[in-house]
Amino acid sequence: MEPGSVLALYTDGLIERGGNGSDDGLRRLTKALAALYRPDGTLDETGRALLADLVEPDTRDDATLLLARTRAVPEDDIATWQIPGDLAAVSQAREWTTRQLTAWGLNDLQFTTELIVSELVTNAIRYGRPPTELRLIRHGVLVCEVTDSSSTQPRLRRARATDEGGRGLFIVAQLAERWGCRHGQNRKTIWSEQPIERSP
Repeated sequence: MEPGSVLALYTDGLIERGGNGSDDGLRRLTKALAALYRPDGTLDETGRALLADLVEPDTRDDATLLLARTRAVPEDDIATWQIPGDLAAVSQAREWTTRQLTAWGLNDLQFTTELIVSELVTNAIRYGRPPTELRLIRHGVLVCEVTDSSSTQPRLRRARATDEGGRGLFIVAQLAERWGCRHGQNRKTIWSEQPIERSP
């Protein structure tokens, strides 16, 4: 989909009216969206106008509408590195991360991002399956993603003082503002997000 496209997700209560089928309702929704949508307006305004236009006051069915706009991150704000399946790649990933953050002028995030990269890459090499990829995305926040070909869901644990492992995701959770896992077909991505401080 092209950046700037608008997706409309809805329940059948929005497009089915009386005895009319959903085809008529879908045509009405499409026509109303084309008429009401303004690129400089908010989706909230558009959604409210659509609901006011399409939902009859005495309807007995629920009518739900969710509008979303697609965006694209410029290529210069994405950096990707293929990770060899060797634990020596962890230090290489840290070096690559430092160079990339320096190029982006994000020196203040180097220390925390190196720690996050270390933990995520180590986990991917130890517990995941190749191919493994590290990706940094600069887009209002700094996103660090590590993808491997295992679908095993990682678990956040609190390691005891005598445990030798089990602290990786806990460290990531402490350093990042948000983190999580998303699954794709035959792969998973662990991601973390850090705020980028803007100069006044």
